[in-house]
Amino acid sequence: MSNTLLVRIWTFYRDGFREMTLGRTLWAIILIKLFIMFFILKLFFFPSFLKEKTPQEKQQYVGEELIKRANP
Repeated sequence: MSNTLLVRIWTFYRDGFREMTLGRTLWAIILIKLFIMFFILKLFFFPSFLKEKTPQEKQQYVGEELIKRANP
């Protein structure tokens, strides 16, 4: 019974996305905005401080930052 429920849900969404006209444009805008937020902004505003460090140095840095931020 759950298999038929899953199939019905799948066909419901599949047919719904096929019949969209304005919705496709809105989904395209949403995907473009997500791309900008997660990829472009990360490249320019969130550099990797720990890229060239060893695992021990990373552990030390993260531990120090957690302690500093816990005790202002």
